[in-house]
Amino acid sequence: MPHHITLTTHDGKQIDFNCEPEQTVQDAAEAAGFFLPALCKAGSCGSCLGRCTQGDYHLDAYSPSLLSEKSREHGDVLLCCTHPDSDLQLTAPYKASQIQSGKDAPRSAEIVSIELIAERTMRLVLQLLPDAQHGIAFEFECGQFVELDVFELNLQRAYSMANTPNWDGRLEFLIRLQPQGQFSNYLQHTAQIGYRLKVSAAAGSFGIQEQSLAPRCFVAGGTGLAPFLSILRRMADWGEDHPTQLFLGVNNEQEIFCQDELAALAEAIPQLHVEICVWQPSEAWAGFRGTPADALRAYLATAELLPDVFLCGPPLLVEAATQVAVDAGVNPERIFCERFA
Repeated sequence: MPHHITLTTHDGKQIDFNCEPEQTVQDAAEAAGFFLPALCKAGSCGSCLGRCTQGDYHLDAYSPSLLSEKSREHGDVLLCCTHPDSDLQLTAPYKASQIQSGKDAPRSAEIVSIELIAERTMRLVLQLLPDAQHGIAFEFECGQFVELDVFELNLQRAYSMANTPNWDGRLEFLIRLQPQGQFSNYLQHTAQIGYRLKVSAAAGSFGIQEQSLAPRCFVAGGTGLAPFLSILRRMADWGEDHPTQLFLGVNNEQEIFCQDELAALAEAIPQLHVEICVWQPSEAWAGFRGTPADALRAYLATAELLPDVFLCGPPLLVEAATQVAVDAGVNPERIFCERFA
């Protein structure tokens, strides 16, 4: 028999639907006409991360990098992998406005720029093609991501936008090249200007909490900088001078990127401070030596006001920085995470 599911969104709205034991919560919601933010539906992108506050369930296979044992102990679940064994009370990190009554079809886009900007980091710029429904505009919240689909190779990968929403249909991505990675090989050896990809609707709930007056602390591991670039560029466009600290972590000096962009943002946002953290620097490196988690620990030790903490990067960095923030007294509800899978 079906189980009753109550899902409470970040802004306190509730939706209710039934879920058969063989269904996932995500699929049952869609069957009831609620399209929750999601991309892969296979436990590998993290866009459907929620929390179970009451009830029993079991999970399908998923990427351990997105849901650690510690997270599971706190009740965190991936809704696309969750099957109810009883009625469930669930919470979601996104607002009710992000739950749609239908699903947007993927959009077509052309590669207009592809360049290596640091050791193992590429900048990819796409131009959306005209669409009967949207024109060339692309709406999203700064901090969200999309899935890029190389349709002739049946290859999909999720990446955060580094630009702000615009009417021009331009999308910018920072992509870490992985050894033997399929998408990395495509970018390095096949992709050319003019090649076309499919772009999904934007997903994810990562982003600033505009109602909070607390200082902001951004912790990025490598290309985890992308959503922060989007957020900071919007702050600059809107003339928002909120106290903000950015820690960007790389392995060595050859991996440092976007220095000109960050310098321009620091000039446009007077209360923005940027710290490049190099884990394995040469003797010539005069900046911070260590990881962004190390830099966060030092910052919080002398902070007059505890900040809202935003983390984006590899799971080990996110977990380490989360623990640093909690140990320093930051309320876990003021820590916001986006993990790479």
